[in-house]
Amino acid sequence: MVRLRGVWEFVTASAGKAHITGCLAVTLLTAGCQLRAEEAQTPAKKLVSTAAALTSAALPAGAAPVPDSLRLTPVPALAAVPDTLRQAIEQLHAALGPAAATLRPEVLEQACVGYLTLHPTGRIERAGLLAVADMDLPNTAERLWVIDLQEAKVLHRSLVAHGEGSGHLRARRFSNQESSACTSLGFYRTAGTYDGIHGYSRRIEGLDKNQNANAFDRYVVLHAADYVSPQYVRQYGHLGYSRGCPALPPEQFKAIIATLRVGSMLLVSGPGLASRWLDGPAAGRRFLQRGWR
Repeated sequence: MVRLRGVWEFVTASAGKAHITGCLAVTLLTAGCQLRAEEAQTPAKKLVSTAAALTSAALPAGAAPVPDSLRLTPVPALAAVPDTLRQAIEQLHAALGPAAATLRPEVLEQACVGYLTLHPTGRIERAGLLAVADMDLPNTAERLWVIDLQEAKVLHRSLVAHGEGSGHLRARRFSNQESSACTSLGFYRTAGTYDGIHGYSRRIEGLDKNQNANAFDRYVVLHAADYVSPQYVRQYGHLGYSRGCPALPPEQFKAIIATLRVGSMLLVSGPGLASRWLDGPAAGRRFLQRGWR
């Protein structure tokens, strides 16, 4: 309650009654994932400094040290991934080049294993393509990648927002609950597009029963948001927040949504990810049969 009172006093003082009325109207009238009213901002200079330190945590050894409390959460190694597949994933990561420098190999392995396990089931129809978001990275980092597996090429790399219920610079809490305003971890299938309160958007279906199965009903979708931009980061030191949607930069969202057409796979990774699709042996068998096709 103390924090909420502080937020209210700040917004009232800085924005005025007209702004408050507008923000409340948007909040009350929109459903699903929506643009939230901005909460009180820490001084931008301090936040930019903190964001820079957090971003450095995603860099290889030799980068500037950060406090232990800000270090990225280690990603557990997947069990029983065959050496042949593990080596192929390592080669893929190397071939992706500088565009994937901050894509952690362990997270890429999660995405590849999930793709290879899901595709034969028919839940993912789009072959040779995957998208992965590492929500453990700070939201000031470009932490979404769309990858062409057969060409070993990063097609898109961008900023992506997490839900306001998940945390500030980094997402630390994840939920599948309707009113949580949190990001949900797990594997998703992209569905159809529509024009909604955020304009052109693409729906996504959660494929992990205990982690993201409510995403479709929650209207967790891919959409553009003006709070997902380098300009916003420069002003506030962090991105704004969605109601759980992986919101995208206005300059990139159309191209990303177009690439991730119906039946593509998206992995939203983060601490606590658990999925039946992280099946190393099944992925290994599929890779031996058909490679990335």
